[in-house]
Amino acid sequence: MRLIVAFILLATGYSANLSARYPAEAIFAEAPLWPGTEYHSATPDYLSVLGYPVGHRISSHAQIRQYFEALAAAHPDRLRLFPYALSWEGRELFYVVLGSAANISRLDAIQTDIQQLADPRRTSAEPAGELINQLPGTTWLSYAVHGNEISSSDAAMFTAYHLLAASNDAVVDGILANTLVFIDPLQNPDGRDRFISHFRQAQGIQPDTSRFAAEHDEPWPSGRVNHYLFDLNRDWLALTQPETQGRVKAIRQWYPLAFVDAHEMGSDASYFFAPGAEPYNPHLSKTHRESLNLFGRNNAKWFDQYGFDYFTREVFDEFYPGYGASWPAYYGGISMTHEQASPRGLAVRRRDGSLLTYRQAVRQHFVSSIAVAETVSNNRQQLWRQFYDYRRSAIQEGSRGNTQTYIIPAQTDQGGADYLSRLMVQHGAEVWRSAAAFSACGNDYKAGSVIIPLAQPAKRLLRTMLDQQVDIDPDYLTAQQQRLDKGLNHEIYDVTAWSLPVMFNIDIDTCGKPVSTSGMQAVRPDEVIAAASLARAQVAYVLPGGDRRIAKALSRLLQLGITVKSSHQPFTHSTRTYPSGSLIIPVKDNPDDLHTVIQSLQSDLNGLEVAALNDSWMTDGPSFGSFQTVRLLAPRIALIWDVPADVYSPGAVRFVIEGQFGYPVTPIRGDNLGGAQLDDFDVLIMPDSSPFFGGYATHFNDRTVSALKGWIQRGGVLVTLADATTWAASKDIDLLAMRSESQARQQDSEDAIDLDADQQPGRVIEQDSQYQQLLLPDSQPPLDNPGVLLKAVVNADHWLSAGVAPELNVLARGQRVFTPMPLDRGTIVARFAAADALLQSGHSWPDTLPQLAYKPFVVVQTNGRGMVIGFTEDPTVRAYLNGLNSLFMNAVLRAPAYSSKLR
Repeated sequence: MRLIVAFILLATGYSANLSARYPAEAIFAEAPLWPGTEYHSATPDYLSVLGYPVGHRISSHAQIRQYFEALAAAHPDRLRLFPYALSWEGRELFYVVLGSAANISRLDAIQTDIQQLADPRRTSAEPAGELINQLPGTTWLSYAVHGNEISSSDAAMFTAYHLLAASNDAVVDGILANTLVFIDPLQNPDGRDRFISHFRQAQGIQPDTSRFAAEHDEPWPSGRVNHYLFDLNRDWLALTQPETQGRVKAIRQWYPLAFVDAHEMGSDASYFFAPGAEPYNPHLSKTHRESLNLFGRNNAKWFDQYGFDYFTREVFDEFYPGYGASWPAYYGGISMTHEQASPRGLAVRRRDGSLLTYRQAVRQHFVSSIAVAETVSNNRQQLWRQFYDYRRSAIQEGSRGNTQTYIIPAQTDQGGADYLSRLMVQHGAEVWRSAAAFSACGNDYKAGSVIIPLAQPAKRLLRTMLDQQVDIDPDYLTAQQQRLDKGLNHEIYDVTAWSLPVMFNIDIDTCGKPVSTSGMQAVRPDEVIAAASLARAQVAYVLPGGDRRIAKALSRLLQLGITVKSSHQPFTHSTRTYPSGSLIIPVKDNPDDLHTVIQSLQSDLNGLEVAALNDSWMTDGPSFGSFQTVRLLAPRIALIWDVPADVYSPGAVRFVIEGQFGYPVTPIRGDNLGGAQLDDFDVLIMPDSSPFFGGYATHFNDRTVSALKGWIQRGGVLVTLADATTWAASKDIDLLAMRSESQARQQDSEDAIDLDADQQPGRVIEQDSQYQQLLLPDSQPPLDNPGVLLKAVVNADHWLSAGVAPELNVLARGQRVFTPMPLDRGTIVARFAAADALLQSGHSWPDTLPQLAYKPFVVVQTNGRGMVIGFTEDPTVRAYLNGLNSLFMNAVLRAPAYSSKLR
């Protein structure tokens, strides 16, 4: 009975006092969140709607929605709710707009005025000044992009309550009079509800403050990620996920002046707010940096008043543009990260013995939210002026200099070029497509080429995303190199390379003068490109290789049961040569409605080129009946899921195959692999692993390895990515005839200190460089690559490279370098370029590039009837390496046709 009563008390927000160290009254202390405030009873509070006080439970997506609907019903004149996306698991994302009744009543007019101010080409200085004087400030508070960073969503609810219900607060009165507050309470509902499900299952009769308690120890993959295991905070560049797509679209409707992305960090930290750390992206304006200090100082004022510890500037740099706390800066907003120490539950004991409660975390996020809104309120006109000037100066900068226009020419991978064009429109850029051929800057361009003028408000965003290189401050790099020389880690927080054309492997030209867009069609995100009229083929339809849409077409055709062939060599029919990887769909071996199927495919893939052949006579290259022209089979694909895989990699792999190319994948939990019926599958993908989970070597016992090797011998195709390739290439596993390298060193090994000897020969150290060399261990891994894009050269003779560009760009992260594979053991399908041509974008260390030069990126090794395909880097990272899609999809869709598996 005592246990039942305790659970009932816990469910209602109270707990029996069973802890001598931290009684329930300490965990659920009712100290006011904003002391001295009186609240109107007309505004529903937590207890009346949800049945528990603020900070006593972790609210689910449904409860958050329920509470905001209650607020909207109670105050329809002061709060409006707007849905903006649907998660993969069907949960609706929404934001609310909160303000005075006068401002809420004219929301549409305010939005129109903001859009008018956002384009200085339409709004000159004088009318802009009038808009700046009358427009309310705008604050966008965005919470819980990582679903297990829990306190911010409850802070969002209390922030709304406080702004609606506070009756005697001058700060609130000022915010309501001068601003609109936008609250996006839950950016990742799937991840949050996953966290809550685990937390509630692990709860006992009272909150457990031990950091080792099950309720604080999430199982794989944690609530951090969304359904496809994406870190949504790093999806603002590629916009692959529906949550991010909807959010960016919503933000572009309002261009909020201040944007806060509220997070959590380790339990032993305090609180972080702006300004962020070095390095700063060079495309950020000086006023942006100054404004970060303005917001930071006001946050600090309130934290000092309430006795909250905080820190600034030490971490979370402002260089990478793909975060929620960075992307808004490139339209002219002030974007900031707020990080609260996380209780990862209702209470946790820190290393110093102090108690961190959920209510405390909620309070600090709430206080910082109000502080930011107050800063906007007090500086409304200044911030609108900066916004207008930022966009006006962007137009001015774009109309001068060496780059005034980007041109994406019509090209072999037209599907990839079109994807990039539409993506930039989603980001808010103006993009134009030419229906006719034209000339610009000494080059001739075919119809279908795309123009992106830089004399537009999105100029800085365009330069950041489309330039091949964005430089890091040299002084910062010097300091990082000095850290490495001392044996310390560098402090670069994320990747240093993200150029979309480079990652997509798309040709893009720059022009030093404006190019007229007169008569051109504006590109839209939902752009439909009409397909050319398709004649009925008598012998076969051919889809020319080299376009990323070919893999999507192959996926569709195989699932429809259509007979598809392909040659990994070019072939010439009549006067036209078709590239390697072209798909051949014979009429004879397919259903009578084949022509309709191909027409539908052509239309669905936005005008994909299809040729109709009435004979099969080839004047060069393999014929349709050649040994080099193989029938492609619909593979059954399995993917290792769960431990020991990394959290992100299996989700990205699955999303690329399922989400981008529409082919189903079967996830298999890693610990069950040894007992799985592997013969049910043709392809098994081993994603990148994480040292946090021990790696494949720790989890795969002899039984699992034996089952895997036996399956490969019988004709299975194993595809390994990144650290999974390290495992496959290890001496004990030996599925790939190459090995990981240690860091290349200049020093003679005889000079190293031998700790196995009792006594060392005496030596004289004459200079610091000798001293530093002696400190180095005998063997250490290569220096960590901070996310750089490197050129890889493709072996065009191998079937795996069918339809693949001759050169690719690979995102290299971490410390992986492998020896070349001997010719008698396998084939290197793609290798890294020579050192002087290797770096395509980003920053690498001087000693890293020479060691990576000529080393393998993709290898294939036959094993019995099957094979192992090893990628030394993950080609699916964040699903934004589109330029590697064709090669990766060849490994999963084409490879089974080249195995010797008996069927």
